[in-house]
Amino acid sequence: MYLLELVEGFNLLLAALFTIFYFYQLVYLLIGLCRRKREDSSPIRIHRYAAVICARNEAGVIGDLIRSLRRQNYPSDRLDIYVVADNCTDRTAQVARQAGAYVYERFNQCQKGKGYALDYLFHALERDGRDKYEGYFIFDADNLVDPNFTAEMNRLFDSGDYAAITCYRNSRNFGANWISAGYAIWFLREARFLNLPRMLLGTNCHVSGTGFLVSADVIRRNGGWPYHLLTEDIEFSVNCAIQGQRIGYCEKAVIYDEQPTSFRQSWDQRMRWSKGFYQVDRHYGHGLVQGALRRPGRQSWSCFDMLMTVAPGMLLTLALIAFNLVVCLACWNAPSYLSYQIVGAAVRFITSTLASFYLGLLLFGSLTVACEWRHIAIPPWKKLLYVFSFPLFMFTYIPISLAALVKKVEWTPIYHSGSQGALDKI
Repeated sequence: MYLLELVEGFNLLLAALFTIFYFYQLVYLLIGLCRRKREDSSPIRIHRYAAVICARNEAGVIGDLIRSLRRQNYPSDRLDIYVVADNCTDRTAQVARQAGAYVYERFNQCQKGKGYALDYLFHALERDGRDKYEGYFIFDADNLVDPNFTAEMNRLFDSGDYAAITCYRNSRNFGANWISAGYAIWFLREARFLNLPRMLLGTNCHVSGTGFLVSADVIRRNGGWPYHLLTEDIEFSVNCAIQGQRIGYCEKAVIYDEQPTSFRQSWDQRMRWSKGFYQVDRHYGHGLVQGALRRPGRQSWSCFDMLMTVAPGMLLTLALIAFNLVVCLACWNAPSYLSYQIVGAAVRFITSTLASFYLGLLLFGSLTVACEWRHIAIPPWKKLLYVFSFPLFMFTYIPISLAALVKKVEWTPIYHSGSQGALDKI
């Protein structure tokens, strides 16, 4: 009976800790449902920006992005476009030049990845005397940009309160299949129920790969872009939280991003993300803990929030499930009345954990699709279908998270087809 009490007590303790640590996200959920930020009608200054696109073999899509940037409702002499053609073997550089971008070609097979490409460009601009900008927009080659994107980001940037600003990330191929829909719902949920509440509460948001603005002052202070882990965007966000630099969120600045549609590519991309999160944990976990415990007010909360974002919660859940399975095996030869009770307790815990995981994801998916209904350009029946497939998409993170623990992961490019999806909104 002591073993049974030990198993039940351990499970209860871990479940309580998870609830305590992540309960704040339910508060974020309520804020995302109920509150909106008031419009700021104060006059604004027109700042000068550079749009930076890192591209590897993206000749099929990069022209569309550059054309969408050239159609911005913003003075064209205040927005320059730069492309880093990074280790390209196709016509990316030529297509980008023909579309009107300044192009730098980079060839380096040892230092691969977006972080290195960004660092290369910022140093090249400084070397060439072109670093006369107040901020830099960071895009992926498959993006499409709403015509008011720059103007809306400029409105928030003009406040001078933010080291970086992230945007509303929609998907241009939401309805392609359950994989692209899984990504799309996740990014919409991140915008509505994570970054929007953070913005309203005055704590740090975090950038998510593409469609964000970084102050040129930050680039100069950092001596370029020193973020070279597999998830350089999260690395940057975590470092901002630790350093007390604020990241804001602009809900009205919209980009459309193309999501992977094959499970192979999705597996490779999310493997890189998972490995990158482990790298961030290893390099910055201590700093986040210290910041959460020692920094004042909102900076302390920003560090805690980022710590919960990058913490390997999936692995801890799996470890808890594995513990219960080991207990079941350990009591295999125990008296039948005892093994029956212990196995029953373990099975109930595993079942309830998986059911809670699915229902929680279903709740977030349902509320996200309901709240963002008019921004999702697919038939209603598909929206409802993908609500139910969203938890299944997230469940595929389980083997990915485990594989990322032991497998060596390197940056690899993701193929983009230039699917049309949400183009009628641009």
